Amino acid sequence: MALLAFHNITKTFGSLIANDDISLSLEKGEVIALLGENGAGKTTLMNILYGHYTADKGHIEVDGQHLPSGQTDAAIKAGIGMVHQHFTLAENLTVLENIMLGTESLWSLSQKQSAAKAKLAQMSEDYGLKVNPDARVADLSVGERQRVEILKALYRDARVLILDEPTAVLTPQEADSLFKTLQRLTKQGFAIIFISHKLHEILQISTRVDVLRRGKIVGSVATKDADRAMLAEMMVGRKVERPSLEAMDCGKAVVRLNNVTLKDTGRDASTVPKLDKVNLTIHQHEIIGIAGVAGNGQATLADLLSGLTIPSDGTFELLDVPVTQASPSNIVKRGVGRIPEDRHSSGVVGEMTLWENLISEDLRNVPVSKAGIIIDRRACLERTNALIEKFDIRCEGPDAETKLLSGGNMQKLILARALAPNPAFILANQPVRGLDEGAIAYVHEQLLAARKRGAGILLISEDLDELFSLCDRICVMYHGKLTQPYEAKSVSTSQVGLMMAGQEPDQELEQDNLNANPKAEEPSHAN
Repeated sequence: MALLAFHNITKTFGSLIANDDISLSLEKGEVIALLGENGAGKTTLMNILYGHYTADKGHIEVDGQHLPSGQTDAAIKAGIGMVHQHFTLAENLTVLENIMLGTESLWSLSQKQSAAKAKLAQMSEDYGLKVNPDARVADLSVGERQRVEILKALYRDARVLILDEPTAVLTPQEADSLFKTLQRLTKQGFAIIFISHKLHEILQISTRVDVLRRGKIVGSVATKDADRAMLAEMMVGRKVERPSLEAMDCGKAVVRLNNVTLKDTGRDASTVPKLDKVNLTIHQHEIIGIAGVAGNGQATLADLLSGLTIPSDGTFELLDVPVTQASPSNIVKRGVGRIPEDRHSSGVVGEMTLWENLISEDLRNVPVSKAGIIIDRRACLERTNALIEKFDIRCEGPDAETKLLSGGNMQKLILARALAPNPAFILANQPVRGLDEGAIAYVHEQLLAARKRGAGILLISEDLDELFSLCDRICVMYHGKLTQPYEAKSVSTSQVGLMMAGQEPDQELEQDNLNANPKAEEPSHAN
């Protein structure tokens, strides 16, 4: 008997069929990878399993017992645990307090912390998830916080773990540690549903891959019989090839950061600067990548280059002209294309139409009526239709609400807005986060085409595969400090991973980089 079984699950949202008669099962000790394009129905199916949604048709069984629908507490009691991509921990509480949260009656006069701590210590030992129960979550590394999330599920006696993009914010070393933990769990009879867009991870950790396309299961394959090309083709229904980096000579500098420091001036300001003497030069025909675990200053650097802030000390030059005031509109006007980190919160306004979002960053050049005071809607619609066709944005038309787009098509909309004016400098902050293989290939094609036209590009990404395949040079950011750029061909993922964890690069790597790239000796390229 299967530990978990979906029987003919169907879920619709209006005219959209999110899940279409899905049946699949999961045995003890199995790791099933759930793979599919954005909007394929993966998240909806997991939300039905965890009780966030109720299926229109079909049912789920756990150990042969019918699972009540739409009840998260019933899912937890049945042994279903979910570890979300974005952690749901209270940072001001300790590890133990977070793990106990919600497990005791509101009417209890006191917490049974001694028993809980003993149970937690035993689980940490059994599953190789070492963490200090008395540590405050705010003081933990990203990898440690993920361990807490897993322990939180195990503390509630989960037997089935759902892991949604679990390595999105981990260093390679932390990802390897996670996989060792998952292998230990499966040996003890746990079943795991692993959701990721990183095909190499799926091939490394799963025993079987089930592929969803447009709400249907379109294929299932034993991992030992699969490869990346096969999985990508199953996922999107056609052969997918990521573009390759073409060797080019750099042109003139488009961005220079010289000893840029940005101090925290908020209410709870830290003595540690957000950016600490950052030096970087980006040239035409060049993509420089920045690796680093989230929260080490990448967002602040992106804000600086987007015109949202200016340095406390040091200088920021754009196309040889100093930037002396915080003005996003001025930055865009001077030739910067911005692809923000979060397409939902800062990339688009979901309630606005496609054509309104496309003109939102460059209102000075929006076509207006002959009177000069009213936006020429017809001209805007014509321009939007042209960009919809050029960037292959799959939508109901320029008047459609942007929030109705899938993640991949929303990203194409942002690309169209950022790249259509042929900017001299492009800030690409996590441009393919959460996208499927087909959408990733498309975004990469557009960035490489912009590089070929002469743009200088800064690519901020937590995906090392993306950085190594797309970048000429790679820097690492840690605690607000930026390493010198290393030639992508001269540094390994392991070396970058160690630097992401705060370890200094070895002297041999430093010397090799200087020999391969004499420009690294310039003050504007090294801290």
